[in-house]
Amino acid sequence: MNTSDNNTISKRNRQGIYALILIVLFIVLIPRLVDWISPEPIILIEAKKIEQLKSAYQKNQTKVRSAYQRRRKYSVPPSAFDPNDYSLKQWMYLGLSEKQAAVVLRFTAKGIRSDEELSKIFVIPKKLYEQIKDSTYYVHIIKKPNKDHYTPDKKSLPVLVDVNRASQEQLETIPGVGSFYAKNIIRYRERLGGFIRKEQLLEVWKMDEAKYAEIVDYIFIDVSGLRKIKLNTVTAKELKEHPYLNWNIANSLIKIRERLGGFKSIEEIKESILVNEELFNKLKPYVSL
Repeated sequence: MNTSDNNTISKRNRQGIYALILIVLFIVLIPRLVDWISPEPIILIEAKKIEQLKSAYQKNQTKVRSAYQRRRKYSVPPSAFDPNDYSLKQWMYLGLSEKQAAVVLRFTAKGIRSDEELSKIFVIPKKLYEQIKDSTYYVHIIKKPNKDHYTPDKKSLPVLVDVNRASQEQLETIPGVGSFYAKNIIRYRERLGGFIRKEQLLEVWKMDEAKYAEIVDYIFIDVSGLRKIKLNTVTAKELKEHPYLNWNIANSLIKIRERLGGFKSIEEIKESILVNEELFNKLKPYVSL
């Protein structure tokens, strides 16, 4: 009788142990089972989608800037005026910023003689020019140099300097260009491969509109020695050193070159989603096959 009771209890204990093990296994494994049945969605954003989002953001920013420009108010001159005689505060009254007004003064210090010359002052917005052009007149006199704006006579004018070939010493002969700007111009020129437009000097580190206006009349550009990148042999490391490129764009171009078996035309670099029309136009003069 005792033996039978012991056997009966032993079986029940075993059943209880089995049941407990099953419960523990269920608790441990159920989360993994749920994950296996309903895996977390993996979010994949294609590069093309990223570019579309980036493009949409840039368009939105452009609209915001345009709206801001439209809201900006420009004043009509209170009376007819000679732009050559306007002061910093008077240009600011018309709607220019202090920096823009300072650049205008650098041009008027040399003397402007017509509305055509006035319209070529790049810091004067077209909207403002249209408002003031009917109020301008020009007294054609030789302006006297002052301590703030020195205008050398013809005998003292320096020889125009080719910024693509000039040494540091030659660049330093340009009024307003010391060793600091001369070194920065040469450093950027080497990275760029040479300048093709005067306006590219504004891309030089620390070069602002006021300094550019000060030196622009003393330089010229010879593009005959422009150094070009050979797209079919250049490495990604070499490509990324160009100021208009970065590692992502360089790597993208190399991969496209490998896929195509070499570029057949420069336009093929636009197959990269990272090369938009603006970048292509900036880069085109600096590349060859």
